[in-house]
Amino acid sequence: MDWLWVLFGYLFGSIPTGYLVVKAIRGEDIRRYGSGNIGATNVGRLLGRRWAMAVGAFDIVKGGLAVTLARPWADDHLILALVGVASVCGHVFPLWLKFRGGKGVATTFGVVFSYHPLVALASGALWWILVRLFRYVSLASMISLSCAPFFFWLLGADRVYIFATASLAVLTIARHKDNIDRLLSGTENRVGRPAKGP
Repeated sequence: MDWLWVLFGYLFGSIPTGYLVVKAIRGEDIRRYGSGNIGATNVGRLLGRRWAMAVGAFDIVKGGLAVTLARPWADDHLILALVGVASVCGHVFPLWLKFRGGKGVATTFGVVFSYHPLVALASGALWWILVRLFRYVSLASMISLSCAPFFFWLLGADRVYIFATASLAVLTIARHKDNIDRLLSGTENRVGRPAKGP
């Protein structure tokens, strides 16, 4: 029964929010624009800040909700940690889009919040400060999520959450490979820059 919650986490995380919103409003595939990502940042470049916030909020909720729903039925730290990881993997590798999804940042924040709200708040605050300072969402995302395992450690959380969050941070960095190349070359998109066409 516990492992069914892990499967649920993956399927729930697979809901491609950004893709569905852009498809419904503009009839286009968001993966052909900007960074090619289905996440909130790319949605914002196409549809504006309000839609970006809506997509980001849902992506956060779907990560956290999967773990929250599982908690009364799977009261085991390892299973709950795996439900969260599966949820992010669902967003990154969605079944419905031939496993070509987003980078998992918002969904990871939701999962981290469900693990420990204080860690999510600390990571989110760090993300906001870095975006304000440098205006690179990708850089802020990679650094803030990489610091989350350290915050868990400081708060004395169960080590399965430390390992789960560290794994998600590695996945985030791997998914930002192109962004890292653009950051190094000085061509990375800053906050507020519109998406380029196909």
